[in-house]
Amino acid sequence: MQIRRILAATTAVALLGTLAACSSSSDAEGGSSTDAGGKGAVAMSFAGMDITIWNDELKFMRPIVEDAGYEFLTDDPQWQVQKQVNDWDSWITRGDVKAIMGFPVQTDAIVPVTQRAQEAGIPVLAYAAPWEGVTAGVLVDGYADGVTVGEAAGEWINENYADAAEVPVGIVADMTSDFGKQKADGLKDGLEQTAKNVKVYNLPGVSRDEGYAAATAQLTAHPDTKVWLGTSNDNMTGAYQALLDSGVAKDDPGYAVGSPDATNETLDIIGIPDSIWRIGFIVSAKELGEANANMLVAAANGDDVKDVTISAQRVTPENIDGFYVK
Repeated sequence: MQIRRILAATTAVALLGTLAACSSSSDAEGGSSTDAGGKGAVAMSFAGMDITIWNDELKFMRPIVEDAGYEFLTDDPQWQVQKQVNDWDSWITRGDVKAIMGFPVQTDAIVPVTQRAQEAGIPVLAYAAPWEGVTAGVLVDGYADGVTVGEAAGEWINENYADAAEVPVGIVADMTSDFGKQKADGLKDGLEQTAKNVKVYNLPGVSRDEGYAAATAQLTAHPDTKVWLGTSNDNMTGAYQALLDSGVAKDDPGYAVGSPDATNETLDIIGIPDSIWRIGFIVSAKELGEANANMLVAAANGDDVKDVTISAQRVTPENIDGFYVK
């Protein structure tokens, strides 16, 4: 267990180092930057940089922003709301930031700084879910995607455990954000609407380590939990590893794992013959990243921008090749 945590921490440090290397400087006023010169800057603020798909999106965003002539600013609030607010205030006072997009650590706490940005003439754009004061956003219907995954899990339960009096289901959920709560609610509702014999256990966890810990505790308390769903690739990957470490085979026909998003690592797992990761959906990092960057550039240019909604797509062993981030 200790070795696994050390390896996970080492991987995270290496990833952050790679991201830092992709930026030409470390901006003391709230984030890293790549100076493309000329037209000013645009900024992207995720709640933390420990979520794989968000790091993948930045890879697609950066060249689009730079080719448009803008400096690209990012930050790492580390899930601390006041740090995110301070970063945004720093961007506002720079004087050259033309647009800000973000996923707030806490929605209500970001409203005042959103208003300050708008008053300074800086449009604020939402990522995933909107909040008061934003101009527009690249949106994901977390509840609807959760329902879709929950329904798929319910159908699998009906096919494999229809005669069981009760089927325990562990839902590893990000309960720190409104968006995460929406996904968790969707997963639960989709399950209960489709399979009438489920008993849902809500297991709080955002990161891979938290997902691992939550699943380990659930397996200790309820070792007969055979169905596992997560609100993200990261927390579900942690739960998946906990299952393997408990002795579950990667192709055990009695288990089902799933989540509403996927990364290259998840795609590799789904591609294992008869993988227990049977319920795979993906909101493409490429599609999200390109939509984010295009909206940021348009807003920075002074163009009218409107909401764009990105839907999740089912991933199977037959179509996974089309979803890998190169």
